[in-house]
This record gives sequence, structure tokens and C-alpha cells, in this order.
Amino acid sequence: MPLSEFALIERYFRTCGAQRADVRLGVGDDAALLQLPVGSELVAATDTLVAGVHFPLGSPPASIGHRALAVNLSDLAAMGARPAWALLALTLPESQEAWLEEFAAGLGRLARAQEVALVGGDTTRGPLCVSVTLLGYVPAGQALRRAGGRAGDVLFVSGTPGDAAAGLALEQGRLQAPAATIAYLRERFLLPKPRMALGERLRSHASACIDVSDGLLADAGKLAAASGTGVELSYEAVPLSAPLLAAVGDARAREFALTGGDDYELCFAVHAESVPTLLTQLPPERWGYARIGVLRAAAGAVAVRDGTVMEFSHSGYQHFV
Repeated sequence: MPLSEFALIERYFRTCGAQRADVRLGVGDDAALLQLPVGSELVAATDTLVAGVHFPLGSPPASIGHRALAVNLSDLAAMGARPAWALLALTLPESQEAWLEEFAAGLGRLARAQEVALVGGDTTRGPLCVSVTLLGYVPAGQALRRAGGRAGDVLFVSGTPGDAAAGLALEQGRLQAPAATIAYLRERFLLPKPRMALGERLRSHASACIDVSDGLLADAGKLAAASGTGVELSYEAVPLSAPLLAAVGDARAREFALTGGDDYELCFAVHAESVPTLLTQLPPERWGYARIGVLRAAAGAVAVRDGTVMEFSHSGYQHFV
């Protein structure tokens, strides 16, 4: 017999996340009561994952749970915020207990690792769709924004963009790759690791920041536009992983890195005069980021190789086009 909505919540989600003293009232009431730290501003983000759009049909349930929270964590990282509380709206075709157990396990592992409490939400019947609203906080006046950069600022990105796009292509059967690279690339798509610690520390260094979800070139362009500038990326400076290079070669790897999505890395600008302090206090070899370009006065986002602007078939993921 299928679980009722209330039995489903009680069994899988009442204790899914971290336990926090600042949750005055959580799962099971009409709404949550939460205590915000003194001197902080509330930061809120929400994302929806739709089966067949944001993840392939038949994806591992634990990955879906992980990614549903991870995409929101990455948004808070880009604001320099610390996550605290989450709400889950889950639409299911049916209440399959094995699926729910794995989904809740994937969500719960990441929530506990990031000290996020699940404090409410909703469940309903329909096509598979997962929406998470994540709440966190940042010291008043210290949140990072996309705006704030200026022409001459140096641009950086964390991690190795393009891995997740290749992992998705593997999941969808659009890519064949050497066996030695498959597990790494699939994990980069299925289990992204948001840059929470880096995001918090960038509050002291970055002039602007954005998370890379729709493609590095597109998202760098969004940061630049919000800052009233353009951006020039160095085609050859974009960091690439060894597995991605082994899987698809240099040219296609750079196209994945610049135009693929789902990386959930941080792209951030730093005033030129502040770069030495950044490199000293947050050594790139420890914090995993690389210099990739510069904000410029001319509008638009371009990738340049040996003085030539590179052209790509698409610049990033967009809904409704």
C-alpha cells in the first residue's frame, strides 16, 4: 500500500537534515520558526529540478536529492553566505519507498555535511519535480553580488569547468569516453561539490561573484553585465581536468568548459590592486581557483585565443529557447 503524504514525511524527511538549535519549530507544523543570528542578513535561494530537463530520466535517486540541495548551496556560496535551513517541495508520480529512501539519503548526507536543517516543505502527486528553498545568512552589508566589479578587475574561476557537462553527456549517451575517465566525469555531474568555504572567504576579496551553472562564458557575461562592464576570457587559461582532456581532447574540453553547465563552481572578480592580497591569503593551489580573464569597458563576453575571438555554437544553457 502506498505511503500517505504524512507517513512519507514522517519516515523520510522529519530528521533528514542537520539538527540546529536555531530551529524553534520545524517539520510538522504550518510553517517553520527560525532564529536569525544577531547582526546578520537573511539570504534566500530557490531552484527547481525537473526530470528530463535538469537530470536524465532514471538518474540515481541519491544524486537527485544531492543535486537538489547542491544547486542552492552554490547560489549561497556565490553570495558569501552560510547555509542554515531548507524547505523541500517534492512532486512524485508515486510514493515508491526504495526511491524515497535513496533520495532522502542523498539529500540528508549533503544537508548534514553543510549543517543544513530541513524545516518544512510539501509533497504532492505529479511528474517528478524537486524544488528546494535554501535559507542562510551573511554579516550585514557583507554579501557578495554580481554587481560591484569594474573594468580592469581580474577574473577567476574555481575548479575545472566542463567536467559536469561531459558527465551529463555520458549519462545521456551522447559521449563515449575511456573507461578510466567515466567515473570521475559522471560524479562531477551527479554529485557536485559547492564551494561553500571559498565563498565565505571571498567576502574579504571579491568585488563580484556568480556561481557557474549555465556555462562559464554565459555566467561570466552575467556578472560583467550586472557590474556594467564586459568580460574577456583567455581561452587557454581556462583550467581543465586531466580526465576531461583524456576523454575529449583539448579543443572539445575547452568548449565544454566555456559553454557547458552544471559545474556549480564560483566565478569571481577581484580589483587588480587586491589580487596580491588574495593570492597570499587564499593560495590558489590550496583553494583551487585560477585566473581566467579580465573585466573590460566594452560590453559583451568573449573568449580570446592569440588575439582572436573564438566562436561557439552556443554560449550557455537557457530555458524557453
